[in-house]
Amino acid sequence: MQRNFILTDVMKTGDHRSYEQFIDSHSLTNQTFEYTGEYYTLHKYDLDQYDRRFAFIDMRIHNNRLIDNDGYKKDLQGRLELLHQQGFTFIVANPWESLDNIKSQTFVTGEAMKKIAIDYPYHLWTGGVSWFWSFMYHKHKDKRPAVSHDHNGSYWHKIYNFLYLNKATREHRVKLYNQLTKDGVLDNSIYTFINLKPSRRLPKKYELPGIEPENYPRWGKDQDIYEAPYVDTVCSIVSETNDNDNEIFMTEKIWKPIMAEHVFVVHGNHLYLQKLREMGFKTFGKYFDESYDLEKDTEKRIEKIVSLCKDLKSKCDDSSSFVERGNKKWQDIYLQTQALRKHNYDTFFDKQKLSQQVNKTLESFLEFADSGQVPS
Repeated sequence: MQRNFILTDVMKTGDHRSYEQFIDSHSLTNQTFEYTGEYYTLHKYDLDQYDRRFAFIDMRIHNNRLIDNDGYKKDLQGRLELLHQQGFTFIVANPWESLDNIKSQTFVTGEAMKKIAIDYPYHLWTGGVSWFWSFMYHKHKDKRPAVSHDHNGSYWHKIYNFLYLNKATREHRVKLYNQLTKDGVLDNSIYTFINLKPSRRLPKKYELPGIEPENYPRWGKDQDIYEAPYVDTVCSIVSETNDNDNEIFMTEKIWKPIMAEHVFVVHGNHLYLQKLREMGFKTFGKYFDESYDLEKDTEKRIEKIVSLCKDLKSKCDDSSSFVERGNKKWQDIYLQTQALRKHNYDTFFDKQKLSQQVNKTLESFLEFADSGQVPS
């Protein structure tokens, strides 16, 4: 059994409790992890008793507010020097973001990182597939969403086709949004694009209770879930953070429809659905065309998603009065996928399944510490 010690936030400026919660979700049988978020309590620990010592440098976007402060930079450099002398391995922690976000935008771990100048080897921790699953699991495990799609034995009560939620104006999102609206796919749907001009907001009855649609906050509410829009819609169009072909980054955007036992289509990274299946979830390839997930070209992937959504819309609209009578084809899909959707819900709340992904993240930390090499 190997013992690992982690200082979960060198400067105690951010997410150390969430990081500790994440660490506690592991199930590695040959490793233990002990931690503190307080630099000034390190003297209470016999650090020589640990096989490895890690220090997390919290670099999430919220810490942009600190990087131009000379006192912060001086204190950070001083602490890193002392920790380096004590054999600590450094983890630059920004699991809220993908590697693509960090490289392409001015996050702390992007261009702004140059202002801090960490002069020691470090491992960059990005979100991957484990961070948001862990965060959403812990946020909702004690009060799980309960979304009923069966209204007195009938699915006819679903009055809208799609639930399609967008906030930040990423290029791939704007392209899909423009094509869906141009082709009339969203004519009978609930959809948003908060940061687009002009802004598109939810109807008040579908917004989180206590929030006015026009005042939806920039931070803090994206990981909340409100059942009403899932009850009244047939399918989620999930517009993920990235659409590249070199990493897979899963956010709350996929975990909310899974918790709501909703049918979903995902505009995300190449092989995103394949990765979901590898993690133990199921997707809807038996019921409609998911070949868009295999398409590496981002423009063609959008074309396939739009084509699929048109087909799904037709399954709703070929009834003479969808609002009043519903549609048998979609009732059949909900009936046929009941076990699949419940499986996804149960898998999401399966701590052992979650821990398998957390283990992989922690193992990457251990491998880096043992290699002594700067990651490429």
